[in-house]
Amino acid sequence: MYSDKVMDHFANPRNSGEIENASGEGTVGNPTCGDLMTIYIDVDDDEVIQDIKFKTFGCGAAIATSSMITEIAKGMAVDEALKITRNDVADALDGLPPIKMHCSNLAADALAEAIKDYKEKQEE
Repeated sequence: MYSDKVMDHFANPRNSGEIENASGEGTVGNPTCGDLMTIYIDVDDDEVIQDIKFKTFGCGAAIATSSMITEIAKGMAVDEALKITRNDVADALDGLPPIKMHCSNLAADALAEAIKDYKEKQEE
């Protein structure tokens, strides 16, 4: 049902936690399944994501997708990270069962919200 990568990221999540005074923060949820995900980013002066962490309340797939998107986005420029699609996250995990695809949607959406928050703070 789940790939080895999904199981690995679920059992050994990377970059879990919170960044105090984050450059950007985004929270999304799915009212149907109850998953809730927050992504925190720390962006340097060159607009590169230097650090990224997550907090997720949800199923194993939600935790795995949270972990994977932090691995993908860390070190990327924010505009480049905005291009990460929902399918990119699922593909990086060697796929998700169709019933769990909404989890990868949350991870991409939470990152996009964190970047949006970062950009809004830059305009202030």
